[in-house]
Amino acid sequence: SALVVASLAMTSVVRLRAISLIGSVVFVVYGVLIESIPIVITNTAIAGLNVWFLARELGGKRDLGVVVVPPDSPFLADFLRHHTPDIRTFQPDFDPSRTADLSMVLMRDGLPAGVVRGNRDADGETLHLTLDYVLKSYRDSRLGNWLFGRGSTVFRNEGITRIVTAGDTDAHREYLRRIGFALDPTTRLYVREP
Repeated sequence: SALVVASLAMTSVVRLRAISLIGSVVFVVYGVLIESIPIVITNTAIAGLNVWFLARELGGKRDLGVVVVPPDSPFLADFLRHHTPDIRTFQPDFDPSRTADLSMVLMRDGLPAGVVRGNRDADGETLHLTLDYVLKSYRDSRLGNWLFGRGSTVFRNEGITRIVTAGDTDAHREYLRRIGFALDPTTRLYVREP
């Protein structure tokens, strides 16, 4: 019961499903031990649903996308203003009023899931990321891996051949390493080619 309650307290969809799966498996074992067929059947169905949703969440069948938006978009300004406290947990110096040359809204199943912003160097080919943010509920869905991997054509379509960013916190640096950015020892910036 504690596992089921804990799963409902999760903000991450993947964690919710994983903990719910563990809870339902424990309930199946409990149902078998007390010989309660309704408990076994119900929790076997719940476990099956959790496995199905986890496979869908972590598999390649997610509908992921990115939309380039004007940097002064009212939607973007409202989104950033609303999520600034959470953004600052990873990027403490984030200022929603700071302008950017390139702004993109990350999409998940047709809904906004995050924002990437940056400024181009004078050459126009290097993008300095000033923000790479994904909503809490989508952080485990590997949206960053997709964006800087298969989805990186959006950067190439904008003429960007190099992406650089500073790792502002330990969690942010770990995220950057996990999605394929490498630390440049000279500049102390994280670099990736799209």
